Amino acid sequence: MNKVFLIGNLTRDPELTETAGGVSVCHFAIAVNRNYTSSDGERQTDFFNVTAWRGLADTVARYTKKGNKVAVTGSVQIRNYEDNQGVRRTAVDVIAQDIEFLTTKSERSGDDFYDAPAAAPASAPAKKKPTLQSFDDDGDIPF
Repeated sequence: MNKVFLIGNLTRDPELTETAGGVSVCHFAIAVNRNYTSSDGERQTDFFNVTAWRGLADTVARYTKKGNKVAVTGSVQIRNYEDNQGVRRTAVDVIAQDIEFLTTKSERSGDDFYDAPAAAPASAPAKKKPTLQSFDDDGDIPF
């Protein structure tokens, strides 16, 4: 079984692109603190590259930014490539299956995107509330 659970902060704004076939893909990285500190009292941090696809990619790109805390559930994918100098390298990526946004609204203060109320479409007619009418049924109850 290949399953990973990570909680960390985005190290940069997500980058949303599309494949040649029109499928959304979002790349971002998160910093995850380890549970322990080193002998000099410093906490170690690991950095993970994360890839989200399709609707999840669109959602992440729209609702997150650098510094936001997220929980990522996914799988680990290892790929080999050759760098510009011809040296063979290995990269470890997390392919996201689910992402939960953990940054609270109060922690996002100053972000107009989250704080602005949603505007009603201009072309939509105002909906009238239905009026309730009293119902008096003194008939027999069937049970």
